[in-house]
Amino acid sequence: MLEKYGHGGDLLTAAELYGSKSGKESQDGHGGHGGHSGIFLDFSANINPLGPPPGVLESLRELLPAVTAYPDPGHRRLKRMLAEHTGTGADWLTVGNGAAESMALLLLAVGPRTVGIAEPCFSEYRQLAEQFGAVVKSVQGASARDYKANVEDLAALLEQVDLLFLGQPNNPNGVQYAVEELTQLAEQAERTGTYLAVDEAFIDFIDPGRRQSLLPELARFPHTVLVRSMTKFYAIPGLRLGYTVAHPALAAAMTGKQVTWSVNALALLAGEACLLSGAAYERRTRSLITAERESLRSGLLELGCKVPPGEANFLLCSLPSPWTAAELQDRMGRSGILVRSCAMYPGLEAGHIRVAVKGPEDNAVLLQRMGEILKAGMTE
Repeated sequence: MLEKYGHGGDLLTAAELYGSKSGKESQDGHGGHGGHSGIFLDFSANINPLGPPPGVLESLRELLPAVTAYPDPGHRRLKRMLAEHTGTGADWLTVGNGAAESMALLLLAVGPRTVGIAEPCFSEYRQLAEQFGAVVKSVQGASARDYKANVEDLAALLEQVDLLFLGQPNNPNGVQYAVEELTQLAEQAERTGTYLAVDEAFIDFIDPGRRQSLLPELARFPHTVLVRSMTKFYAIPGLRLGYTVAHPALAAAMTGKQVTWSVNALALLAGEACLLSGAAYERRTRSLITAERESLRSGLLELGCKVPPGEANFLLCSLPSPWTAAELQDRMGRSGILVRSCAMYPGLEAGHIRVAVKGPEDNAVLLQRMGEILKAGMTE
């Protein structure tokens, strides 16, 4: 199984399973297509296909001597920049070694006995909660609602748990909850004294006018925390960088649980460089993702798949019967193309996969090879 450690983007496991092949090489005899050192065309991880903003990698090369000094344990410069970026105060922010550490800090600060999730969802919610000794309770999103949970079920769950994780947009289906639904849940969390963690790791990929976020009203909700990632939108997953926005008292409690220097100097410098990259990179990213997501979805539908619209930089895909995710993943992997099996997500089925949205050339390679495999399988 490609998801040996529960996530996509595991290129070492892919190399062990499929050998060192390139998706491009399998098509026209040339290498250099995505992945680690051009080995695989990786649709299993949802990273900005444009790569880091212009100048970021060059800045890191110039700043390599920073590794000879300790990083700022208070993350002060990055926090000031994030405060301007989010329109909040620096005391509302915590910076973490990826969004996963940010969620762990929340669990440490709150110490919940019970944690709620809306399945299908990011596996780290359950994994982290159980690692910290919490009992997990869940509600299920319905296929008729593109696997989005019913807000009434979520409100009821808030009365049963100490903390609720909610993806916005949710992974793996890419749907958003309306801001009115989020407000209802945040108000319910205040009444019940429950903490609401809204995971906005992919929200930067959505045009500002379409984003559904509690950020503008967050001061009303001391029990709500927004979790964000910088690694996906800015294409720096190897450096690990995330942050949260929460009431200063909660932010301080989370920071108080953080291991000193958990965020390294290069990650901090990369975050600063990314924020300095300007609006042009952000607009270009969103324009590309919006156009290519619709094009890729159309292509997958033509192959006989069922694909919810989604609003993020990935698509959930139900394969035509009798194909399973494991069978297609293996066939694609042997061609040098990686897709994410979602068969292990509670509430999804054996034929569910997730594919990242990439650039037009890479998306065309995926659709061509996937079409060849599905067609060949029907005639075998």
